[in-house]
Amino acid sequence: MNNNFDFATDMIQSEPWPIARHCLTIAEIGINHNGDIDIAKQLIDMAKTSDCDVVKFQKRTIDIVYTQEVLDSPRDSPWGTTQREQKEGLEFGQDEYEEIDAYCKKVGIDWFASAWDVPSLTFLRQYNLKYNKIASPMLPHVPLLEAVAAEQKPALISTGMSTYEDIDTAVEIFRDRDCPFVLMHCVSEYPLAENSVNLRSIVELRRRYDCPVGYSGHEVTMIPGALAAMMGAVVVERHISIDRSMYGSDQSASLERRGLEMMVDYIRTIPVVMGDGVKKVSDAELTNAAKLRYW
Repeated sequence: MNNNFDFATDMIQSEPWPIARHCLTIAEIGINHNGDIDIAKQLIDMAKTSDCDVVKFQKRTIDIVYTQEVLDSPRDSPWGTTQREQKEGLEFGQDEYEEIDAYCKKVGIDWFASAWDVPSLTFLRQYNLKYNKIASPMLPHVPLLEAVAAEQKPALISTGMSTYEDIDTAVEIFRDRDCPFVLMHCVSEYPLAENSVNLRSIVELRRRYDCPVGYSGHEVTMIPGALAAMMGAVVVERHISIDRSMYGSDQSASLERRGLEMMVDYIRTIPVVMGDGVKKVSDAELTNAAKLRYW
């Protein structure tokens, strides 16, 4: 099985680890649109102008993902006073996804979504998306893993909240079904303190599973995303927000426009500045040497 995505096959072979010549950058819109298709389009525009490769959403069937007890419990939100009203207010349906699909085609950026249940996965098939995503909370959900792997579409598997045993099971499912995947190092805290990022896990996941590895971050700065790419991450995914002070549990763990622009710029610069590692004297250096060496 070729376990690489197209973007992960062209690597700069450098020590102590290879660097992806093009690291896929994913702008995770998730539910930061707050149920408003116009905000979703603003976030798509932000990702496009920041030179991201892809935008990502989240799709849930509310009555499957949450118990009746949870849905009936109180929660104040712009949509009402229960968890059900809040979650239904954040969930896009057919009409919104038709608009998202059309708008992404118009502006020229790919999109996909993480399905949190099998009916949501089935719903997303109609858009013929390039990628699937296993969200960290869903990694132990074996029936969902099996359904995603059966599609044999390149999949991103986030590893937040999960043990090596959980990851072992997921990797076995995807390899048994010959489905290409990237393991995404992730720490599921919102926002994530930088002393908990633990980027060395990228190296360990790659060593342990002999597969491409990416990074899905929830910190408030852009620095770990750029460092992850420097450590060989073939994918970097970050939540994005128009304004981190907006309503929503993921807003504070997101990058605003300038942070996103900086992260993507730094990631794009890494293969350029890495060079080939061969020490040599450039023509410009020879000219400068003639001026500066007085003997």
